[in-house]
Amino acid sequence: MRLRLRSLLLPLPLVLGLEAHAQTPGTTPADLLLDARSKGSATAPVTVYEMSDFQCPYCRRQAVETFPELERRYIATGKVRWVFINFPLTQIHANAAAAAEFAMCSAKAGMFWPIHDLLFKYQDKWAPLKDPAPFLLSLADSAKMERDAVVPCLTTGEMRALVRSDAEGAARSGAASTPTFYIEGGLLEGAAPVADFVAILDSIYNAKITRKQ
Repeated sequence: MRLRLRSLLLPLPLVLGLEAHAQTPGTTPADLLLDARSKGSATAPVTVYEMSDFQCPYCRRQAVETFPELERRYIATGKVRWVFINFPLTQIHANAAAAAEFAMCSAKAGMFWPIHDLLFKYQDKWAPLKDPAPFLLSLADSAKMERDAVVPCLTTGEMRALVRSDAEGAARSGAASTPTFYIEGGLLEGAAPVADFVAILDSIYNAKITRKQ
């Protein structure tokens, strides 16, 4: 696991069009649901982009074991904004793209994070299925989300281009595996323990606050 230097990468916010979103909302496909799949203040000093695959077991470990503590320490305290970027590794995870589309259709209905949590919680149930659609829709019931809020979106493939744009941008930024975290110009690869995130986030946050003083 390592944090790479910006000079080795194309900046993820740039390749996804997310820098433009800060000035002109709604200008690119990727930023249509940016707020819905983000946690934390938009003015937080540090932004983390998590490039993740809902079918990846290491992503599940990150979501279930590590993220709650990071949320408590950094997101809830206003230090970090956390943005989820879809990076389904479809060559090894047959149902990853379907899960990502379901998550983004849920985001459109304002339910991204409840569905995010359920997808990872029940990953071992839907991941091996030949047709995951019925089980995925059952997660809408678990989240108390009306199926009518997501079925038309899924049926038309409305989020397919957005998921593909996410994945292509993640790859162009230098990500090659999941999870990978783009943190202020560098990449942290793998399901890193909380201590690794603490060292990196504290260092960046403290440096930014010091520069403002």
